[in-house]
Amino acid sequence: MTHHIPEGLPDRIRHYIDGEFVDSVGGETFDVLDPVSNETYVQAAAGQKADIDRAVAAARRAFTEGPWPRMLPRERSRVLHNIANIVESRDARLAELESFDSGLPITQALGQARRAAENFRFFADLIVAQADDTYKVPGRQINYVNRKPIGVAGLITPWNTPFMLESWKLGPALATGNTVVLKPAEFTPLSASLWAGIFEEAGLPKGVFNLVNGLGEEAGDALVKHPDVPLISFTGESSTGSLIFGNAAPYLKGLSMELGGKSPAVVFADADLDAAIDATIFGVFSLNGERCTAGSRILVERPVYDEFVERYAAQAKRVVVGDPHDPKTEVGALVHPEHYDKVMSYVEIGKTEGRLVAGGGRPEGFPTGNYVAPTVFADVAPDARIFQEEIFGPVVAITPFDTDEEALELANGVRYGLAAYIWTNDLKRAHNFSQAVEAGMVWLNSNNVRDLRTPFGGVKASGLGHEGGYRSIDFYTDQQAVHITLGAVHNPTFGKAEHHNVTDLDDPDPR
Repeated sequence: MTHHIPEGLPDRIRHYIDGEFVDSVGGETFDVLDPVSNETYVQAAAGQKADIDRAVAAARRAFTEGPWPRMLPRERSRVLHNIANIVESRDARLAELESFDSGLPITQALGQARRAAENFRFFADLIVAQADDTYKVPGRQINYVNRKPIGVAGLITPWNTPFMLESWKLGPALATGNTVVLKPAEFTPLSASLWAGIFEEAGLPKGVFNLVNGLGEEAGDALVKHPDVPLISFTGESSTGSLIFGNAAPYLKGLSMELGGKSPAVVFADADLDAAIDATIFGVFSLNGERCTAGSRILVERPVYDEFVERYAAQAKRVVVGDPHDPKTEVGALVHPEHYDKVMSYVEIGKTEGRLVAGGGRPEGFPTGNYVAPTVFADVAPDARIFQEEIFGPVVAITPFDTDEEALELANGVRYGLAAYIWTNDLKRAHNFSQAVEAGMVWLNSNNVRDLRTPFGGVKASGLGHEGGYRSIDFYTDQQAVHITLGAVHNPTFGKAEHHNVTDLDDPDPR
């Protein structure tokens, strides 16, 4: 099998600070592997505290002295539309690099590149159309809300669909007039390095966007603890989220965290089985199973359980595993050997906890690379580790249920609560079950199709806060209330009384 290596790869990956590509102050680097050969293809600068300090200083200067926060929304919008146009025009190149660096199938990487453009376009439109609240007490008072960008936003992004998830934070952070320091995941720094050129060409002022590569424990940690970074938006594992929460606490930072998931797909006996099987196959095997919202637990009502398991397993075996660059590939290579080992260890655990009906190891014909055959376990008990723990790979657990109550108990019986997928043709059940399920997002008779206006976020261990649409604007801005008195000023009078029987303290609001 030939391994596709893109032309024109950089000789090294550097930070981008204040409009310049720079190495780490102390010269530190780390190796970047490609997931098909698992060989080092480039060295990247490994950011330390000194590099974060430089980047934050540049972003802070661009915020306090530069034009960006003071530009009209329409002017910022124009830059964001430029960014979207450039990303769209380079989607093939972006996808090629993303696929090579992350192991994502090329067709899926292409879709993610287009989604990245749409994220910028959406927020470019939203800030121009945005209206804020005014409250009136006729003849007495007007109150209005004034929104202000907050300052330097620290953005920490994961290695699954890296370019798209970076755009998801960069779009609203920049649209609202903040400046940013982006710390992308160390496994996949390649596509992030393209932002610098895109932003320069689009007309983003110098210092507004800064990029520091490196490890979470070094660069990420320094960003979270920097006193001049009032906001941290993080996507990644729940355990890392807890750590960030603790480290940000002394500074009382604004936090937005989209964490792990172990999302249920609940299939009732009255569901459209063909559609449910297609969607639940896609829901766990797309993006190599490396997706936060994967429907990695499938709960199936007993009357259709055996048929579902048999058909699901047969279809999982037909999912095309292959070189990420091949357009026929449906599942590529997992991102990194460390992650591959983790997923494979869960496959072994699963063999003791469930009935293996598809996959279960390395696919045939792939002696090297981080390839895992789409793996399906049936009859999985709710206390099994593969039922409870996020695997983040092409591995799924199927569990039967008898009643709606049992289905709900199973669905809610994990620490996570990001997404849920429900398959039924009973209208009342669909709504009641959706509202009772502990998940930030629910899809009824649908795979994960998201409208950018809706809130994105999870409950329990799956996150903190919401982004998407106006919720992103809320996170990246301060809301200042301005109160104006009209007409006579109703002040209580202190200190003017010549005698002591003051009774009229005319203060309508004792706060």
